[in-house]
Amino acid sequence: QVQLVESGGGSVQAGSTLRLSCVATGSTEPIIASGWYRQAPGMQREFVAHINSAGRSDHADSVKGRFTISRNAAKTTSYLQMNSLKIEDTGVYYCYAIISKNTVWGQGTQVTVSS
Repeated sequence: QVQLVESGGGSVQAGSTLRLSCVATGSTEPIIASGWYRQAPGMQREFVAHINSAGRSDHADSVKGRFTISRNAAKTTSYLQMNSLKIEDTGVYYCYAIISKNTVWGQGTQVTVSS
């Protein structure tokens, strides 16, 4: 059974940097694409970043120029480099992986940005 485990969240001050990691284990099929969503308190989950099978990435307008998604060569680990964090970046960050026709989600990691 495929599992995604996120790490790297925490509580930081505005302007700080965090790097989230998402490790996929248990997959017998290749990971086609992966990405990140986030959910702030009382808000719907929103798209943050995506990287496809060819390595092409896409980022939400709200994080462009500050966040960068990447992955390792085996495509088993994705990363979200978050620079110049803002208070509005606070939320639970969820990674996902597209494997065959299924989308698998991680359990989420909390990011809290304070002034």
